[in-house]
Amino acid sequence: MSIALAVLLLVAPAVAFAQPPVERARALIATYHEDPHRIDEARDLLEDAITRERPADAVTLLSRIYFLAGEVRATTDDDKLAAFGRGRDLGKLALEIAPRSEDAHVWYALNLGRWGQIKGMMRSLFLLPTIREELDTIFSINPRSVRGHALAGNLFFELPGMLGGDRKKAEEHFRKGIEADPHFTVLRLDLARLLVAEGRIAEARRELERVANETAPTNVADWTARDRPRARTRLDELRDRK
Repeated sequence: MSIALAVLLLVAPAVAFAQPPVERARALIATYHEDPHRIDEARDLLEDAITRERPADAVTLLSRIYFLAGEVRATTDDDKLAAFGRGRDLGKLALEIAPRSEDAHVWYALNLGRWGQIKGMMRSLFLLPTIREELDTIFSINPRSVRGHALAGNLFFELPGMLGGDRKKAEEHFRKGIEADPHFTVLRLDLARLLVAEGRIAEARRELERVANETAPTNVADWTARDRPRARTRLDELRDRK
């Protein structure tokens, strides 16, 4: 073995160990499709890190991880409420640290919205003004915010008309998000869901097939673990519909 190789082998573990917590956590959630427990590991890593200091990127990423935990790891409504609630609180903290951070506003709003969805529409109507204000802020920072358009589209789609629901506006937001990132597969799933509700089955199939056959998804973990299976299931359900 050469001296250079020996030195490299000795140094490599130390370099990996020295990797900042935020980067380690990002790497873990980027591969959660290989092992969902990596979400828990990333959460615990950053919870420990922010006991010492609270940089905006760590707090914001932890808010995102709690959203992911609520979506992927939680199995009961109580667990989901706990995850989204912690993500909401961390998102709010991130906003106090970095008021013009698009990601901080996005993860605060997404956690808040999912928390309210689990609680039930009638019990969470008081959240609507806050979510709408957050969307205005997100789009003022970045008019092409992909996750912002996803949130706005779902809000307009899910709400009844008397509360501001509007399927035309929902579709516009879904398509703007897809235009900004054609490989953000969950947006195509959302659009397909709207198209099915509108009876536009052939169009819905095309979007679902794009998801199922995607070769360069923006988020490989989400596509592998969630989006592709959902697309295939929905395509099976629509096989005999016209």
